Amino acid sequence: MAHTDSVVFGAAGFIGRALVAELLRTGHTVTAALRAGSQDRLRTWLDEQGVDAAGLTITTTDIGEPDLALGDTVEGVRDVYNAAALMKFGLDEEVARRVNLDGAMHVLEWAARQPDLRRIVHITGYRAAEGEGKQDYGKGAYEASKVEADLLLRRIAAEREIPLTMANPSGVLGPGQYFGLSDIIDNLWQRRLPALPGSADTFVPVVDLDYVARFIVGLPTQPDTIGKSYPLLDAATPVLPELIRLVADHLNVPAPRFTLPTGLVRRLPRALTDADPEALSFLSSDRYDTSDSDIVARRLGVSHPPVSELLRTYADGIVASRNGTVTPPPQSGFRNGTWLIGERAEPEYVLLHGIPLDSDSWTDVVRELDAPALAADLPGLGRSAASSRSAGDWMEELMAPVRTRPVVVGHSLGAWAAVEFALRHPDRVSRLVLIAPAFLQRPPSRLTGSAIAAGVVKRMSDTALAARLGIPEGPAISSAVANLRRPGVAQRTWAALRAAGASRDELAAKLARVTVPVDIIVGSDDPLIEPTDRPVTTIADTGHYPQLTHPGLVARALQGEQVSTATQ
Repeated sequence: MAHTDSVVFGAAGFIGRALVAELLRTGHTVTAALRAGSQDRLRTWLDEQGVDAAGLTITTTDIGEPDLALGDTVEGVRDVYNAAALMKFGLDEEVARRVNLDGAMHVLEWAARQPDLRRIVHITGYRAAEGEGKQDYGKGAYEASKVEADLLLRRIAAEREIPLTMANPSGVLGPGQYFGLSDIIDNLWQRRLPALPGSADTFVPVVDLDYVARFIVGLPTQPDTIGKSYPLLDAATPVLPELIRLVADHLNVPAPRFTLPTGLVRRLPRALTDADPEALSFLSSDRYDTSDSDIVARRLGVSHPPVSELLRTYADGIVASRNGTVTPPPQSGFRNGTWLIGERAEPEYVLLHGIPLDSDSWTDVVRELDAPALAADLPGLGRSAASSRSAGDWMEELMAPVRTRPVVVGHSLGAWAAVEFALRHPDRVSRLVLIAPAFLQRPPSRLTGSAIAAGVVKRMSDTALAARLGIPEGPAISSAVANLRRPGVAQRTWAALRAAGASRDELAAKLARVTVPVDIIVGSDDPLIEPTDRPVTTIADTGHYPQLTHPGLVARALQGEQVSTATQ
């Protein structure tokens, strides 16, 4: 039997795991009650966050069962947090009620039987308390089940004097949240948002995940919060059109210029609007009184981060994860229109990709280097915004915050910016490494250039592009294909390819004037055709992308090791 002071139901979910982490960080013993099969997901997430899990016990539960399938496996419980819910549009009414209503009641009943109970905190939606008696399953089972549960739980708790507090977060923003606003931001990023549903005063409030976790964990320490509901939202959230303009400016994409009334959007074909009818009910001009929540937050020492900063960071996460379809790289996001991954101030390596790849192409090399590195998408390519600046001027801005003297690495087209910076600032570069420097190799085939120019790459599968480039299929190819499908990227890629071809001789002359140590790495199937007096490492059985086919050998070469030309 586990002795614990706090139990979190729904502990593997987005809010639940944040509660577990906050409780553990503040010295609590925690039982994480979750569905079978999600234990590893919680442990992995806690490990990634650097949370000491010594005070954690994990148990499986089923809140659809009256006894939660727990029996007497937990004792000493003071505080119970219920973050278990089905958060999804399009739910069947019976399924929604079984979890969001019946499950909530089962947790309340179980908590009420705990002899040492101090508090149960039920986490539900910010509109639930506002919708007393207005549950309408015809408009959507998700919100209706939450509204019905809110009313029932508060009534029963009051009748039986159960110490219940309701926490009502709005749209919670943080890593791993792919619901609601994330779809709007993803459509904005993909240029699929010609108009915005709602009106000029539509208000979709947001709140920071850390704020929510700290507030909720602190509620049981405040005796006067029993029997009350606390909407958790940042009242400084701009109205939806302004919010989207802020995000659009950060992502360097155009914001929609028009709004469409939700009634009209409901009548339009779903295939045209890509709008879930149930989600449209959240687009209203309603405002919410947070004065009581603000008082408690001040007592707990909890404050909102600047909402503009929260939105920009969240938008970066949507782009990095492709709206939750891939694991996002660490420390990734935009700065002044350039997409960056990794250490921005003190990198030991600065990595610049070639065509048609992006900064994700360095992932395996960085893992082998085991050193801080900064990778960037070149201007106008990958996720970076188009720029009228020269490669050298763009590189100046990229390197402005860098305090180290890193190894600067340029692959193919990336060699242009790398050589230019090393020539301008030899005192800020320890070594220059050129991987498959296109200006010293055979020009790309007309077939490759034509494919990019015609936008064929935009319609290619990952497998087809990998085969054409002669490299293994994997995350780097998936990322490149996803970016090339965005409007304008394929055309800019072709333009960059043509411009590079016209400046081959100029770059070769600049390389001759570089005074820092220079190393060149090529694949045996893609050798140099121009003479050079710089040291050349040839990796056997590969072509123009050795960092993808032989990342270990490339990493060793970047570290200055002698690398055999044998196959890795």
